[in-house]
Amino acid sequence: MEQNIELKPPVEVRYRKELDALLAQDTGKKPMNWKLSPKAVRTFILGSAKPLQWNGEELHIRKKYLGNDALVERCIITLAGNRGLMLVGEPGTAKTMLSELLSAAISGTSTNTIQGTAGTTEDMIKYSWNYALLLARGPVREALVPSPLYVGMEQGVLTRFEEITRTPAEIQDSLISVLSDKVLNVPELGEAGLLFAKPGFNVIGTANTRDKGVNEMSSALKRRFNFETVMPVRDVAMEKQIIVNEVRQLAGESQIDMPVDEDVAELLASTYHELREGVSSLGHRIDRPSAVMSTAEAVSVYYQTMMTAYYYGDAHMDIGCLVQNLMGAVQKENKDDLEKLRSYFQTVVRDKGGKEGGLWNSYYEARKYLK
Repeated sequence: MEQNIELKPPVEVRYRKELDALLAQDTGKKPMNWKLSPKAVRTFILGSAKPLQWNGEELHIRKKYLGNDALVERCIITLAGNRGLMLVGEPGTAKTMLSELLSAAISGTSTNTIQGTAGTTEDMIKYSWNYALLLARGPVREALVPSPLYVGMEQGVLTRFEEITRTPAEIQDSLISVLSDKVLNVPELGEAGLLFAKPGFNVIGTANTRDKGVNEMSSALKRRFNFETVMPVRDVAMEKQIIVNEVRQLAGESQIDMPVDEDVAELLASTYHELREGVSSLGHRIDRPSAVMSTAEAVSVYYQTMMTAYYYGDAHMDIGCLVQNLMGAVQKENKDDLEKLRSYFQTVVRDKGGKEGGLWNSYYEARKYLK
């Protein structure tokens, strides 16, 4: 019998046990139609100091978002109110992950999502029609095909709008009246065509600052959102921990039986941090690449190297392979960035190898792959 394995289970499936335990013990005040109280939502995302006793076992609620705790608290309060939440920041700063965690804890589902692209149309956001039924029975509710915004309003759940600034401006502005009045009009249904949002409905949008100016949000739409800027991780130890946690998760989902090498994760975290900030821990000034030096990219580089070691090698991380994957990530947007990476190795990595030896020496020797 074939196993029904999901390649990437949604958050509410991945953390089902934690969500069920928090729900069973949640005594906090809840906004209408929320699965968990704001306190329990915070605990789900930021972790608990003490394990929960649930079904005869100790359950540790681990911290899932390693960033600004106060930002998470503000996001939760925003969603309890009447304004939408807009998460903005550099690519790879976990905006999507945070929106998924919030949606799963508040509404029980993280999959009610609009993916913004240049081709996103209004019917992808609101509703469309089953044209066979429309021709047979006319404009009746059964012929209407609800899109994520309609579903969110009808069921009283959150709607996630990813990469909103990739969407044409006139499509973005279709949200204005919905966010203001919490009502959606379907003219074809006549008097029955007014859909009033149930409590619990709100919108979480995400936008990359690198997309600024692509389809800039109108002032009218901006006023319907509270904006929160998700900053890149500034602490190397925290960035290393994110890499370790994410890679372990990915390896477990792919059934890769190989431990995460924390020393390699720290080396990669240091590299990304220094290239992103433009200065090394030894005081070198560094030419910053134009590529997105995000923590998400660092996770990808490590995981690619891990899979190579698992399937082709002896299940030990190969530093030469790591450097090759790093090179591919750095020069994906601009080939001139490769020279900046070479310069980083010739100065920072060389000096760290001389000072610390060990892994940094191996890293420096692998510069031969930067071709």
